[in-house]
Amino acid sequence: MLVLVVNAGSSSLKSQLIETDGKVVSMKCLAEKVGTDEACMNISFAPDFQKVRYNAVGMTVAQCLGKLLDVMVDDPESPISGLSQIDAVGNRIVAGGEYFTKASLIDADARAKLSLCEELAPLHNPAADACIDMLMELLPGTPQVAVFDTAFHATMPPKAYMYPLPMRYYEEYHIRRYGAHGTSHRYAAQQAANLLGRPLRDLGLITCHLGNGGSITAVNHGKSIDTSMGFTPLEGLMMGTRSGSIDPAIITYIMRREGKTFDEMDEILNRESGILGISGTSSDMRDVLEAASKGDERAELAIDMYVYRVQKAIGGYYAAMTRTDAVVMTAGIGENSADLRERIFEGLAHMGMILDKERNQFEGAVGANRIISIDDSPIRICVVTTDEEMRIARETDNLVSQMGD
Repeated sequence: MLVLVVNAGSSSLKSQLIETDGKVVSMKCLAEKVGTDEACMNISFAPDFQKVRYNAVGMTVAQCLGKLLDVMVDDPESPISGLSQIDAVGNRIVAGGEYFTKASLIDADARAKLSLCEELAPLHNPAADACIDMLMELLPGTPQVAVFDTAFHATMPPKAYMYPLPMRYYEEYHIRRYGAHGTSHRYAAQQAANLLGRPLRDLGLITCHLGNGGSITAVNHGKSIDTSMGFTPLEGLMMGTRSGSIDPAIITYIMRREGKTFDEMDEILNRESGILGISGTSSDMRDVLEAASKGDERAELAIDMYVYRVQKAIGGYYAAMTRTDAVVMTAGIGENSADLRERIFEGLAHMGMILDKERNQFEGAVGANRIISIDDSPIRICVVTTDEEMRIARETDNLVSQMGD
């Protein structure tokens, strides 16, 4: 089955065209920094995957997808000459609320429920829904599937997902912890089990998805038992532009002092805070690391705060687990920043997470799943290259195939 995977982020679009029968990728697309003056999109085709760069300034995420579809039809290197050759579309959706606990076909009822979930992930779900709507118009007879980041966390127990608020807020508005990045956490956990040569059901893992957004999950016997993101992806770690967890009274304090509206406060917390808010340089950790190397004190403070909060989250989940066999690092920062991995684990060695600095810095291993702890580290440290797109394609294939049964 030829599946177009659409992974729409808050400021990015990742897409692949995958033939699921042989797990063959024939197209890759990455649009980055969407909504900024540096927005661009790289598209490449098999077999060489030579990237062609396109300007994406002034475009939304959905418009980037539209541009990608045009290129796929018109480019002679493309594996397709018409959109009708795509058998199915797999969409990554951050939040499914309590409506969706597994991948679902998108029909009229599901699309209506997706709209109700937009408040749970205000930076991500609206962009994903816009892509779905565009594809419904351009590929009206092609089945679309929604694969939810929250689905993996449906196994959390009430003590982990409930908030200490009056019970009526859960009963009336379903306010609870939903988490996010579940597709990535599930994939990273399984890949770590493969690295360790043990069944996932026998392991206790702490998986760290560290990118522009970030979350950490306690995975016990293959199931999520707690995760750092909450009712929305704003809770938890300090992120690219998101504050992460703060004293909630700060919000009402600022609103009173400065007369901020709810929408203005939401904008501050989601788009103006985090690494960007502290560094004043960028929301991209690569830029902040470069600025810190040149003596920028605010950039260094942003890095210190980020590392400290990741360390505290890992330590908290170590306490929540009955046993921890490994910590798994994945996503843009987790996979690619050896310097940040070293900073993080310098503060965790006393807990039995002991980094091998040479393995960590070995550039020849970038892009490969590997163990970077010393041989006798009580808790292993793994790096996994995340592949959300392949997992989304496989789930889409499974669900669409059942339609013909």
